[in-house]
Amino acid sequence: MLIPEKEIDAMSVLALAHMGDCVYELLVRRSLCIRGTLTAGALHRETVAQVCARAQAKAVRSILPVLSERETAVYKRGRNAHSHVAPKNTSEGEYHAATGLETLFGWLYLREETERIEELFALIGREEN
Repeated sequence: MLIPEKEIDAMSVLALAHMGDCVYELLVRRSLCIRGTLTAGALHRETVAQVCARAQAKAVRSILPVLSERETAVYKRGRNAHSHVAPKNTSEGEYHAATGLETLFGWLYLREETERIEELFALIGREEN
């Protein structure tokens, strides 16, 4: 179901980040399952390691150079959002960068730009390997 662009743009940053958190974790889980070599416990540990704020902040650095102007603006909107949650086990900067990444992935998903999501996630994967 295509959501009108003005409705997506009117959504709060935290709503976009909420959606993007789910999308990003699903991509990580899929990539780990495709390997087919990890136990259930190892799948969980590796997912947690890749979806944490520190890892997401690192992931952002690998895609920032290829983001369009609009994508960069969405990322920055998420990064600069003020949530009332104190980051756990990470710096405030990493937490904000991770929120920006999640906001971007949520925004792209709601716009049904799955091809672009796959491109960006592939760049992140290449940086990790």
